[in-house]
Amino acid sequence: MKLFMFSSRLCFFSLIWSLVISCVFEATVTATTPEIIENAITKASRYLRNHGQQPDGSFSPQSGPAVTALAITALVRTGTSADSPMVVRAVQYLLTFQQADGGIYQRESAVANYETSIAILALHECNTSGHYEEIIKKAKRFLTAIQWDESEGNTYADPEYGGAGYGRHERPDLSNTAFLIDALKGVGASSDDPAIQRALIFVSRSQNLEGAYDILEVAPKNPDGGFYYTPANGGESQAGTTPNGGLRSYGSMTYSGLRSMIYAGVSANDPRVVAAVEWLGRHYTFAENPGMGDAGLFYYFHTAAKALHVLGQDSFIDTDGKAHDWRKDLTGVLLSAQHDNGSWVNNNTRWLEGDANLVTSYALLALSYCQASATE
Repeated sequence: MKLFMFSSRLCFFSLIWSLVISCVFEATVTATTPEIIENAITKASRYLRNHGQQPDGSFSPQSGPAVTALAITALVRTGTSADSPMVVRAVQYLLTFQQADGGIYQRESAVANYETSIAILALHECNTSGHYEEIIKKAKRFLTAIQWDESEGNTYADPEYGGAGYGRHERPDLSNTAFLIDALKGVGASSDDPAIQRALIFVSRSQNLEGAYDILEVAPKNPDGGFYYTPANGGESQAGTTPNGGLRSYGSMTYSGLRSMIYAGVSANDPRVVAAVEWLGRHYTFAENPGMGDAGLFYYFHTAAKALHVLGQDSFIDTDGKAHDWRKDLTGVLLSAQHDNGSWVNNNTRWLEGDANLVTSYALLALSYCQASATE
């Protein structure tokens, strides 16, 4: 009897505690007024200026130019002037990595596609006077030159075809291919640009969707409509494999795949887009990177925000038919995770997310899409 009473009290107090936590969380995620968001952005920008930037203008220079480029893009997209001393110094640092072939990357770099793609987007955000136009054009030509296409002896039948890896001759993957498409589209390439259409072939083969667009043997083993890391070299998913050898889909790659298909002009009623949206509807959350937990969480936030923005819907409807104000949902999560000093950082340090400069840039980029409307 005493055990039953103790158990009942424990259940009662557990219920009360759950309600308290629920109310606190609800209060946190709904406190997303424009003033609160602007305050969060101001704090983050101040953190990057006072604590993140080095005297030479760089952010996390141990990682080469990539974090600096992301920080530039994030700062300018969230309201910092491209003419501000902080941004000007960062751009000057970024341009020290411009190479003779037009790429913007570290010498002997194995991540030239990644670094150049991000640098293009940073320079584009700061190119209000057209000062960086020729630099951007040269960088764009570099990117398309290192894409896996016929010039490298590849054919349509090769799983690598159309993709982009970290650098020249590096195994292509969906993340880098999405960065390539982002860069090309960001500087005005049309959806039918040959490089984007080649990349679409690779993107389609990174989806767990059996059909005319995916000729690889792995697709039927896990036909859930989501996306994985790469179909090259036999295929790989950072989320692991299914018992029958299928490649598990996960959130950040599925949002990357969806965004890439939209940029490539794939219509909303195309089976590939329909399957991707359905997968995301089954896994709608900002509590984790679906399939990966907290690994790459802020990369996921940025990728999801950009994809949902280009999808062009203010509400996202999950598979239960519930409509979600995704901007409010994501903003609430981001604001609740911001540190008092204005930064963000992931406790899971995989993929460099222990670097506050990188993660704060991801968070600001996500907020920039949360602030925009579907019509912008």
